[in-house]
Amino acid sequence: MASSALVTSMAALSSLAFHYLAKPLLTHSSSFRTLHRLTCSFSTSSSSPSSLEFNISFATPKPKPKLEPKSAEEELIPDEDDASGEAGQLFIPWIVRGEDGNLKLQAHPPASLLQAVVNSETGTKKMKQKAEKSTVEPKHSKAARRFYNENFRDSGMRLSKVLAAAGVASRRNSEELIFEGKVTVNGSVCNTPQTKVDPAKDVIYVNGNRLPKKQPPKMYFALNKPKGYICSSGEESKSVISLFDDYLKNWSKRNPGVPRPRLFTVGRLDVATTGLIIVTNDGDFAQRLSHPSSNLSKEYIATIDGAIHKRHLTTISEGTTIEGLHCVPDVVELLPRQPDAPRARLRIVVHDGRKHEVRELVKSAGLEVHSLKRVRIGGFKLPSDLGIGKHIELKPTDLKALR
Repeated sequence: MASSALVTSMAALSSLAFHYLAKPLLTHSSSFRTLHRLTCSFSTSSSSPSSLEFNISFATPKPKPKLEPKSAEEELIPDEDDASGEAGQLFIPWIVRGEDGNLKLQAHPPASLLQAVVNSETGTKKMKQKAEKSTVEPKHSKAARRFYNENFRDSGMRLSKVLAAAGVASRRNSEELIFEGKVTVNGSVCNTPQTKVDPAKDVIYVNGNRLPKKQPPKMYFALNKPKGYICSSGEESKSVISLFDDYLKNWSKRNPGVPRPRLFTVGRLDVATTGLIIVTNDGDFAQRLSHPSSNLSKEYIATIDGAIHKRHLTTISEGTTIEGLHCVPDVVELLPRQPDAPRARLRIVVHDGRKHEVRELVKSAGLEVHSLKRVRIGGFKLPSDLGIGKHIELKPTDLKALR
């Protein structure tokens, strides 16, 4: 009985509220009087004298501000105040049950409803994130990756590169041997240098000699080049590589079953230039280091015949054209005189790496180079205690300084 009475009263309240609220909306031509307060009461039972009482207040409509005439473009865009219009005067009551168990009327939705809406939106985001994570490809175990690499992945190297790494010849000469039909792979003559092979699995012969399965390790050296030696990997007696003969003499005893590495220089220094040069058997490393994109700076000490004036330094700093390219040095500095050295010295830093670049820069200023020495490549400096014609093996930190 109490519930039916409550429903009946609520229905009456709703119809009454809409009766008074909707009526002004339909009457535009005539004025009307605003009902400021409405009181409704009803009893929960016929025998109980207690009743619930609701007070509903109606606010007078706010006067609309006088609008300035709009342009044609502004008239096409609806205003927010115009969109709400008279509907903004409607009062939507929220009848909720309070903490004390009694019903009450309020103008805003209950906090529990707002919290439920927030929780539902958060739950939707979490579900979307879980769905995105589920679409990520699963990671394979180490055993699965190793099985794939050993059985399916093409891990071979080019035939010409394998021959050069094994010390047979240079990359270019290895290609000539392949073109001449002097290389066989698994019993068949191979004439394509780009053929992928694996020395550990494939049987490779060069001029009737079996290529060892083991490859020499990657080796990196810093050499203090003497004057009069050329940067060539040939059989010349004055080749820079001949300075490593003593090191490679006992290679077979120290590394049984491993072929001797074929060493070569990274870049070149002319015959008269001394100082730092890198020697290795790693072709990729040499290509990366000598390529112009590496932008490695190189520092030289040039001993000059004659006096050096400010105009000479200005001319060298402005650069010169070498092989059609205008080369400008990074640094040009006149070093202090040494008591035991009567000639003036210049510190010149370049990064272009053009042939005879430092000598051409000095020549453009009308000076003559007496001697030239390279003391730094990138971040690696020539050790001061490294004798002429001697070499040291580079450490990982040294290699990092060269990159």
